[in-house]
Amino acid sequence: HREVTADSASRLLRIAAPAAIAVLLIAAWQALVVIYEVPTYIVPSPAIVLRTLVADRALLTDALAVTLGIALTALAIATIVGTLVALLFVQSRWIEMSLFPYAVLLQVTPIVAIAPLIIIWVKDTRIALVACAVVVAVFPIIANTTLGLRSVDPGLLNLFRMCRASRWQVLSRLRVPGALPYFFGGLRISSGLALIGAISALATLLSP
Repeated sequence: HREVTADSASRLLRIAAPAAIAVLLIAAWQALVVIYEVPTYIVPSPAIVLRTLVADRALLTDALAVTLGIALTALAIATIVGTLVALLFVQSRWIEMSLFPYAVLLQVTPIVAIAPLIIIWVKDTRIALVACAVVVAVFPIIANTTLGLRSVDPGLLNLFRMCRASRWQVLSRLRVPGALPYFFGGLRISSGLALIGAISALATLLSP
């Protein structure tokens, strides 16, 4: 009974603590904007933001649906492509050493630099926006999954080899299960980057 109570208290704290911080930050934001009479066009107050959300809810809901659709599509594609690339890398060190620097180069290139080119080259606007978001989101999945597939217990790997396990058996029964925590860590990062990439691509498209 005590363990159940402790678990319930822990779950409640995980929700209540961030919520309390959010309330304090919003209250401080509102107070500072009112006290210092900050113009709305510089920093709008939370009250104005809320009124705008209510007044323009139809327009903002449509825009949110478009952005989320692009981000989720990009995340799905990045997950598939990143996982396949990581599986390819783990098959050969030569392949990994040859191609991984280009994945790094793709990651460090600012999306605002390549988004206009992608939008110009790809005629379909939605596909171009998804491609931009994929470029931003794919690297964490490649890097984390590759690291997870490489980070197997040497003892277990030797055991599989002693039992004459095939490369497919080593991959499916040892490397993939061991790489799942790394994969989900990369997926968590990529989910945020996909949204950032979608917003950046939309901003590039709409900019004059």
